[in-house]
Amino acid sequence: MPNTYPDGDNYVCADCGHEWAMAAAPEVVHSDDAVVKDSNGNVLADGDAVVLIKDLKVKGSSTTLKMGTKVKSIRLVGGDHEVDCKMDAGSFMLKACFLKKV
Repeated sequence: MPNTYPDGDNYVCADCGHEWAMAAAPEVVHSDDAVVKDSNGNVLADGDAVVLIKDLKVKGSSTTLKMGTKVKSIRLVGGDHEVDCKMDAGSFMLKACFLKKV
């Protein structure tokens, strides 16, 4: 992510303020036991299209991701922010609880 930066022994997400250890950086999920569900309980998979269910303020920026924004071709990753995606506003890692499968 272009908005993450190292801070001591951790990486910090400038968008949401989440911190994680440099050794435990998110990795791509390829396991069948790792199930990521959207806000309605639908199982998400790589390449799915989703919609934001609420406005999300991008931390450290004046940008706001608006409710109803459609995101195509998501990628699932491990960690606290399960969904990696690209939008017109840039690349973001989002929590699946703020998304709805289309």
